[in-house]
Amino acid sequence: MKRYPRDFSGYGANPPDAQWPGGARIAVQFVLNYEEGGENCLLHGDAASEAFLSEIVGAQPWPGQRHWNMESIYDYGARAGFWRLHRLFTGARVPVTVYGVASALARAPEQVKAMQDAGWEIASHGLKWIDYKDHSEADEAADMMEAIRLHGEVTGESPRGWYTGRCSENTVALAAKTGQFEYISDTYDDDLPYWRKIGRRNQLIIPYTLDCNDMRFATPQGFNSGDQFFAYLRDTFDALYAEGAAGAAKMMSVGLHCRLIGRPGRVQALKRFIDYIQGFEGVWCPRRIEIAEHWRKVHPPTRIARPSALKKTDFVERFGGIFEHSEWIAERAFELELGPAHDTATGLHSALARMFRSATVEERMGVLRAHPDLAGKLAAAKRLTAESTQEQASAGLDALTDEERKAFESLNAAYVKKHGFPFIIAVKDHDKAGILRAFQRRLDHETDAEFDEACRQVERIAEIRLEALL
Repeated sequence: MKRYPRDFSGYGANPPDAQWPGGARIAVQFVLNYEEGGENCLLHGDAASEAFLSEIVGAQPWPGQRHWNMESIYDYGARAGFWRLHRLFTGARVPVTVYGVASALARAPEQVKAMQDAGWEIASHGLKWIDYKDHSEADEAADMMEAIRLHGEVTGESPRGWYTGRCSENTVALAAKTGQFEYISDTYDDDLPYWRKIGRRNQLIIPYTLDCNDMRFATPQGFNSGDQFFAYLRDTFDALYAEGAAGAAKMMSVGLHCRLIGRPGRVQALKRFIDYIQGFEGVWCPRRIEIAEHWRKVHPPTRIARPSALKKTDFVERFGGIFEHSEWIAERAFELELGPAHDTATGLHSALARMFRSATVEERMGVLRAHPDLAGKLAAAKRLTAESTQEQASAGLDALTDEERKAFESLNAAYVKKHGFPFIIAVKDHDKAGILRAFQRRLDHETDAEFDEACRQVERIAEIRLEALL
């Protein structure tokens, strides 16, 4: 059995109505990453200097050496950039979520007090601002628990949200396993929060952003000026605001760093953006924890049976009848690389249909012959499957006049004699008169062409059955 963990489906074509407070058309959420004093540095017990997200684009770690210029750039974020941003956000009365690196917060008592006095949320940004991709699961978990402990010691409160940033494949699961966090943000995969089942926990995920993020001032092919940053934020806002006005409200995250956007040559772009969105009706600017509280209240987790998570016996029992009397299709589909994309009617239909299409002609013929005649003897004797009984009744085939029944019996006999299998049609797509017209038309087909058409109808019937089930 192969299972694929990545989810390419999400909410699909019809995302839920976020129902933001006050009927807001968009939630714009500002995150301030506080990392200064938590970055790689020999003073912090690290093996090399920091090389990520600074004015020194393309910097490399210096093993065994302090990088004075790098440290000084980070220091600017704490000494000047933070306070410039604090004045901007408090002056605009826009609340902020801080992603606070615990060891950095411990070195910044004045900044922490200012955050708390302003009513900002301080979520956890890990113990240190380092890369966890090469850490063992045990070492990362130990750092995570120490981050939670130190965060509570420094701020007086346990963090309710988590974002590592420079994470590993284990980060989200480890954070969920703590049972500590009302939300985790180490994903970039949606414009809305969503629930993810991790172990026995329903974990709320509030995706973050790397595009509406000032980090692109410090990366190749990024923003070269504040005007570019403002234009990108404005265009993102306009697109999402329009979607909200059309009834599909979304969330926009804006990621910021004290040492980057806190520079005077960049902060004006952020100010222009704040002024811009405050000129619109229906804009909600919450802290991230308020998004979590809202989502839990309005969109609580729901229990759904995930086909890809079922045992084989349960999978076959539940879906073995989707293709009429052909459990082998479900048995083969179970062995495919199933995942979250197959936990919907469309996704599971794809998996089952693949097994039907790749079967031999004889096997597919067996599926066709397993289907009952329309309004035939089995229906009269009430010996159809529950699915077939309901489907035929939906088109009125359980209440035929004597003349209609005689017409169906005659057509059934002529069709089977010519083609060697029963006439099959997805009755939900037709009324009784339309079924009769299709019957008469398809009776004249060549058998090879009619075999292909019958197979398409079998797949359509399976699709309808799954839509009713999932």
